[in-house]
Amino acid sequence: MIAMKLKSTKNFMTHLLLSDTFDHFLFIEGEIVTFNTFTIDGYIQKAFYESNETDSPCTEAAYGYALWKQLRELCFSMIKGKRTPLSFKFIFSLSPDNIARLIEQKNLDFQSSDVQGLYLNIRFDGSVLQCVTGTSLKTFSMDKSLEREWDAMVPRFFDKKGLEFEMED
Repeated sequence: MIAMKLKSTKNFMTHLLLSDTFDHFLFIEGEIVTFNTFTIDGYIQKAFYESNETDSPCTEAAYGYALWKQLRELCFSMIKGKRTPLSFKFIFSLSPDNIARLIEQKNLDFQSSDVQGLYLNIRFDGSVLQCVTGTSLKTFSMDKSLEREWDAMVPRFFDKKGLEFEMED
C-alpha cells in the first residue's frame, strides 16, 4: 500500500472527470458529499437489462462492476458547480484482464483468479486530494510481489498521465 498526495487538484479532477484517463478501471463504489451525501454502488444490476441486449454494460464489464466511463458523467454532474464538494471518495479496481496482464508481464507466481482486486482509493477531504493503493487476494499468501508491482505501477501511470504527486508516509 502506498499513499500519494496530489499536487494539483484541478489537474487531477480534469483527468478524473473530463478525460478517459481512468475510464477502464472498474468502479467499485463512491460517495460524493455536497448539499447531500450521494452514495453509488458500482455493482451492475444485471436484472435491469433484457437478456438479449448486446450493448448492455453487463457485456462490456463482465466482471460485475461498471466501468468508470459509465459513471463519470453522472459523478461530474454532482461535483460541478460554484462550490467545491465537502468531500468525495471513489474506489476503483484494475480489471481482471489488466490484472492478468500485470501478472504475466512481471512473471509473478499468481493466478489472476486468486486476486480479489488491485484497488485505487481516491479521497478528497475538502482540501487535500489523496490516492491510496490496495491489494486484496482471495487466498492467504506471504508473497508480496503483486502488491509491490501494483504499488510501483500506479506512480508510473500517474507520471505518464502528467499527474503530479508526493509520496506520503
